[in-house]
Amino acid sequence: MRKPYLSNETQGVLKVFAGGCLWGFSGACGQFLFQNKGMVSSWLVPVRLLSAGILLLLLLGATRRKAVFDVWRNKKDALHIVLYGLLGMSGCQYAYFTAVQNSNAGTATVLQYLGPALILLWLCFRGRRLPTRREAVGLGLALAGTFLIATHGDPTSLALSPAGLFWGLCAAVFVAVYTLQPAYLLSKYDAATVVGWGMLIGGVMQMALFRPWTLPIRLDGQVMWYMGLIVILGTILTFTLYLDGVRRIGPARGSMISAIEPVSASLFAVCWLGTPLTGVDLVGFACIFAMILLLARK
Repeated sequence: MRKPYLSNETQGVLKVFAGGCLWGFSGACGQFLFQNKGMVSSWLVPVRLLSAGILLLLLLGATRRKAVFDVWRNKKDALHIVLYGLLGMSGCQYAYFTAVQNSNAGTATVLQYLGPALILLWLCFRGRRLPTRREAVGLGLALAGTFLIATHGDPTSLALSPAGLFWGLCAAVFVAVYTLQPAYLLSKYDAATVVGWGMLIGGVMQMALFRPWTLPIRLDGQVMWYMGLIVILGTILTFTLYLDGVRRIGPARGSMISAIEPVSASLFAVCWLGTPLTGVDLVGFACIFAMILLLARK
């Protein structure tokens, strides 16, 4: 039997890395819609989740038929998938975009990337151990790089409204939940199935809660185009890559490697939205890339 060209661990690192890059692209698209099209998170997030969930499950149903419903045949699994959709998937997405709406994308990303710290603290507490030297250095580089990119080294730029601070901290908590909670499901089912049902459940719940069809959003061709990119590339493909990567390399490394997201978002902002790139940005990029190389080592 032929050995794969890439080891299981290397595949996991690359998938999480690619997922983070696509998340950055999705964030840039969302920021464009917030700034130029009067978009709000209570419209974007439920429409994004519901559309992506339906499309992904239809694709899975066409290839796997009844197997796509296997997760519902076991009561424990069904409970886990519902909690994942309501807390992990739905909570992570809504909290982050609401933080962006009440502050700005850079600040929201900084607060969101407190998630890896929460994950490491939980894993260390559960394992009754201190972080290893590599984990501690990697986490420090991730936080430092994200901070520099978002604030250019000026802590005063993190002055937030109460709503921005609250939703940013909620985003960090939900990132930890989103990364850790589906581990049991991923041990039994493939990532696409878990993601598809999680999106559908979260989307249905948010549709009922926010009723986006009542919001005054003007749906022109540009809005539809960017929403399509967010749903297909920034949601279906991104979440599938990320969760499958986490399954291969573990939640702690996965969450920190995905810190490529702010680098990706910044590059898209520079090349596409014309945001200026400074020397401090480059230092932030270097910190995050160093973290990725450190954690990618066996």
